[in-house]
Amino acid sequence: MPELPEVETTRRGIAPHLEGQRVSRVIVRDRRLRWPIPEDLDVRLSGQKIVLVERRAKYLLIQAEVGTLISHLGMSGNLRLVEVGLPALKHEHVDIELESGLALRYTDPRRFGAMLWSLDPLNHELLIRLGPEPLTDLFDGQRLFDRSRGKSIAVKPFIMDNAVVVGVGNIYATEALFAAGIDPRREAKSISRARYLVLALEIKRILAHAIERGGTTLRDFTGGDGKPGYFQQELFAYGRGDQPCKVCGTTLREIKLGQRASVYCPKCQR
Repeated sequence: MPELPEVETTRRGIAPHLEGQRVSRVIVRDRRLRWPIPEDLDVRLSGQKIVLVERRAKYLLIQAEVGTLISHLGMSGNLRLVEVGLPALKHEHVDIELESGLALRYTDPRRFGAMLWSLDPLNHELLIRLGPEPLTDLFDGQRLFDRSRGKSIAVKPFIMDNAVVVGVGNIYATEALFAAGIDPRREAKSISRARYLVLALEIKRILAHAIERGGTTLRDFTGGDGKPGYFQQELFAYGRGDQPCKVCGTTLREIKLGQRASVYCPKCQR
């Protein structure tokens, strides 16, 4: 599933080609995504100028003059720019054609993504209860410490809770906990404020670095320019179960936490 760095990479790739451009028409070939694409999307969006392309958590917000298209890539979706009129292949469900001659094409083999319309996107039911963005000043170790008090949940699913902080998915939670030296199985309430300060800094550092590296290439993900990310080549823990730790050489262990695979080093993380 594309995580925050992959979505931000997509946003950065498509924004310069969309912002300031006027939509000529919207072609919807299959409305059957996680939630049906609105039947009147073409009427609502055609003729409007795209003002801004933003991101909230893993949602892309394509803001037009009147209303905003909320897009989620789901498990296998991607957005990329193509020439208007390029024949569509299987699973290429939507084209947003621009007067510039380019089209924003949405592909989603599993159809778990979304394209919804809202006049007030930040108060949409999918976004209104989200926690702070991890790369802003609203998120820090003090917040993690305060929110963790009394919680017996393991620390890894705790930091993956979108009400605590958005966008820290399985890959980056695994990597941040490794970098901070924290065992992902530990109860959230058992971790000190000092260690949460370190963990928050590592979350910020790793997410920022992954964005600069173009995200992590997993299965079907490519960025808005069609190029894959390169952060996967730098992973220390995620997907490396039973391999030697890059720091100490100890065999990494793979377990299940919250029904998700989790890899950690029994020596480096405590």
